[in-house]
Amino acid sequence: MVAAPSDGFHRPHWRSSLLSPTEEEEEEELDVDHPGRAIMVKPLSDRPPWEKMLMDRIGVMSATEKSLFLEVICHHIQEHDQLKEQVSDASVQELLVSLNLDLKQPLEKTLLFYIYGLVLRECTSVDLVKKHLAGLLELSQQSSSQWENIALAIGITSTSHMEVVWSMLEHLGHTGSLKSSFTSPDSQDNTLKRSFLSAVIMLMRALRWESSTQNYKFTQIPELIRCLLGILQEEPNFLVTLFRQKIILVIVGLSSLRPSLKPMVKSRILQTCLESLYKLPPTEMLKNCLPPQESVPDVMVLYQKSMQALDLLLQTFISENKSMDEVCFLLQHTEPWLKSDKSYERKRVVQSIFLLLKYVMDCVVLTEEAVPSVLGHQIGLLLLLCRDKDEVTRTHSRQCVYLLLQLLIQQKGNMEEFMHLNEMKNFEARACRESEMFYHLVKALDKTLTVAQHTQLVLTLLHGLCSHSLPHCALASQLLLMVSEDYSIKQEQVAEILQGLFQELPGILFNNILQTMMKVVAVLGAQHTQETVEVMLSLCHPSERQVTLLWKALATNDLLARKVITLLYLKLKQRPPKELLRFSEQVQLTSLLALDTIYELLYMQEYKAAVHWAFAGILLGLLTQLHYLFELGMVEGITDHQEDVLEMKPLSPCRTCLEALKGLFWTANYWEVFADLKLLKAWELFEHLETYPEGVTLLAKAMAHYDCEVKAVFGQSVILLMGSEARDNIVAIVVITEFLNSHNLTQHVSRKSVNNFLSLGLNNPNHLVRAMSLQGLRSILMHPKKVDLLQNRLARVLDSFLRPEPQDLLGLMEVVGNILHHLGLHCVGAISLKIAQHLRTLFDDEREDVRGGAIFLYGKVIYSGGKKYQQVLRKHAFWSLVPLLFHLADSCPAVVMKTKFTFLRCAILLGWEFRKELFSKLAWGCGQSAENDIFVYMVESNFTSYHKFLMQALIYLSSPHRNLKLTAMKFIGGILQDYFSNLCFSLKPGDVKILRTRFEVLKQEQDSISRKFYQNHLDNVIELFQNVAH
Repeated sequence: MVAAPSDGFHRPHWRSSLLSPTEEEEEEELDVDHPGRAIMVKPLSDRPPWEKMLMDRIGVMSATEKSLFLEVICHHIQEHDQLKEQVSDASVQELLVSLNLDLKQPLEKTLLFYIYGLVLRECTSVDLVKKHLAGLLELSQQSSSQWENIALAIGITSTSHMEVVWSMLEHLGHTGSLKSSFTSPDSQDNTLKRSFLSAVIMLMRALRWESSTQNYKFTQIPELIRCLLGILQEEPNFLVTLFRQKIILVIVGLSSLRPSLKPMVKSRILQTCLESLYKLPPTEMLKNCLPPQESVPDVMVLYQKSMQALDLLLQTFISENKSMDEVCFLLQHTEPWLKSDKSYERKRVVQSIFLLLKYVMDCVVLTEEAVPSVLGHQIGLLLLLCRDKDEVTRTHSRQCVYLLLQLLIQQKGNMEEFMHLNEMKNFEARACRESEMFYHLVKALDKTLTVAQHTQLVLTLLHGLCSHSLPHCALASQLLLMVSEDYSIKQEQVAEILQGLFQELPGILFNNILQTMMKVVAVLGAQHTQETVEVMLSLCHPSERQVTLLWKALATNDLLARKVITLLYLKLKQRPPKELLRFSEQVQLTSLLALDTIYELLYMQEYKAAVHWAFAGILLGLLTQLHYLFELGMVEGITDHQEDVLEMKPLSPCRTCLEALKGLFWTANYWEVFADLKLLKAWELFEHLETYPEGVTLLAKAMAHYDCEVKAVFGQSVILLMGSEARDNIVAIVVITEFLNSHNLTQHVSRKSVNNFLSLGLNNPNHLVRAMSLQGLRSILMHPKKVDLLQNRLARVLDSFLRPEPQDLLGLMEVVGNILHHLGLHCVGAISLKIAQHLRTLFDDEREDVRGGAIFLYGKVIYSGGKKYQQVLRKHAFWSLVPLLFHLADSCPAVVMKTKFTFLRCAILLGWEFRKELFSKLAWGCGQSAENDIFVYMVESNFTSYHKFLMQALIYLSSPHRNLKLTAMKFIGGILQDYFSNLCFSLKPGDVKILRTRFEVLKQEQDSISRKFYQNHLDNVIELFQNVAH
């Protein structure tokens, strides 16, 4: 006989530990006094003293007896559900007596459910267990008064029938298929939630109670959690119950069971729980968001309890996996809320992180030394909140960063650094300046974080630059500048950081932030120049706006700009042989990337000084690169002249190289060299490998003529000549042999040195190099005695020129040109003036080739007189301006081209103010507008000589060349109209008589144009005659 329970059975100790203590809590909350504590406590051991005897009795019952026993209890529960706690049914009493339980006092209903659970636990028939569990769950939806007792019975049953209980709870959570006919949908939904939660909580407690379940693997946990999360997601966005708290606490308990939750399950738990709580309205608005109801709950209490449950969840996860990886895993799920636009959401998440990290710091010893790189990203997100508009958020975010650093330092066992960090924290607490605090933080981060973590930190700060909040962006840029200036960025970080910055550039909204980032790029470039250049070459085409900004940033100081140009030059020389290249690799050649970049930098004002400094290297690099591209066969598009079409297309590699070559002279202000080749159409010689050497020759001649970087280019050419590449040797020897005729070369190099490297060229395997080396060794520089011989020969040629009808004028002019070229630095004195005088008489020759040859040679002769005859030749060039101007309208295109060349050389010799503008009109201008501009440049550059130009032009009114005559009319008409007042003071009486006489001849002309010109300007001529003659 088992002893009867004592009088105190009404609220026994074993029950009070599991169930809610008051009736009020049963109505307001779930049937749990403190789920968090209940779930986390040790298994209970204070079971009723009669339980063992009862279990022995049940154990000897047959299956039929157990089934009958269960039916009786089930019937009694359903029939007397509306009764209060006490039960007096005789059939139940008889049933208990049959089990040797002689209970003299009225039976408490809780005990009945307790016995019901024990019998179910010992039942071996799964179908029978399912049947009765379904009845209990159905009852839980119909009667709120029995939730506690039902949960007790289910919990006890689960200790032997875990699979069955679990599956039925899961089914209930999924479908809510147990129907109720007497409740409204909302009420039924709440009933389902409550019964489900109550059952799960009791199940958890029973599991803790039974030590035998500790080795059990609960494979249904993820599904059950999914059901709980589904309930949580359906919660309205306000607080009237503790459902949120209870669900989270149940999940806390489930997470402690075996097997451990998989990361995917934990991830969903975190996402759902964080969203459920963080998305609640701000705390000050929680009460206002409640729906109308009879009694208003204390929402702040509900909120605080729910947030405490969330904190417990985070702490539980880290307690189950004590590693830095788990810390990062938890922090990863807070990222969307750290980035939230809503201040209250950021405040909540930062507070949660702070409490979690404080718990880890105070209560957890991390068991694994892990260095997850994502931690740098998470520190970056917290740093960006250090200037949040909410003071609590600012404070907590800083504290979180310090706590993370402390954890990392503690993990490494560096106690000295740990103490230093604590001092920093205390220093901050004494209200140090923000910039000083950030400075110390940056230093600490550099010391503590791994390279990978530090990179992620920087990338996160870079992403912060694109915020719509100026303070947020300003903090990100400030920190990045501090990081770069502190030399915190290592060589291996450069690529990823620059690529990250490049991606963020389009999203930066504020100009001052952009300027700060350009400072960061400059600092980074100064510290890691080579890596920076290599990364920027790989980003995109250098003409893109974003990468252009980066290149400009590297030119903020002259030294860095020079380093950049030097590296690009070296990259340009990385030219693998054609036989080692596949076609697909050609477009990815480093030299092509460098070429494109150099082309763009030429036109950036920031690189102007650096380009000038590296002029020689860039020039020879481009010349040899063009030859290399010919070798690769990459000639497509080289003849596409961008200036001739309106549509801008990407340049081909060859065209880019040629345009860069031209742009080098133009942007370095050696435009005269560019102009010489442009007006002679010599740039087109570079478009074909066959004419390439001739193009280099003419380029070198022009450079020698204008003394364009002769010393530097000559020195670089000598180095190239010593190299092993044929293309380098060819370019070098052509340049060197032409420079031997330069006026200033002897100031920079000795004859002996020249002889040495030219002699080496004689042994070069390339026939052109050998031939040019021999030509150089035969030059006047190497054989000064040839000067007298050539000057004497020039005098004899001049005699042939002066004969009444010289033979082979073209041949004579060619010989004169060659002699002048070879004499080079040795001027020919008075002979040059005589040649110039004779050449001018040939300007109007009937033969196109003769007048074209004379005009072209004239442009060279006027520079060959030396200092003694320089002034005389300038004067002669001045008197040749009008004829040259008129021949710009010559009927022969070849003559026009040569006239442009000589006309510009005269303007340069005379030092006109608008020389560069004049060249632009000569090269690209056309039509009446260009003619007017050239007229203005010429006249305004000689503003005291209007009358002289007028008198020269009068001669051409009787020219047999129609084009020249018409041009003279335009010129004379312009002078008369625009400069009439000046002519009144500068013309002499004899001049106006000649003018009138020439004009009267036009009156008798047959063509209408001449007569019209006469009529249009007759009044001006008469008035001019009257003013001057009288």
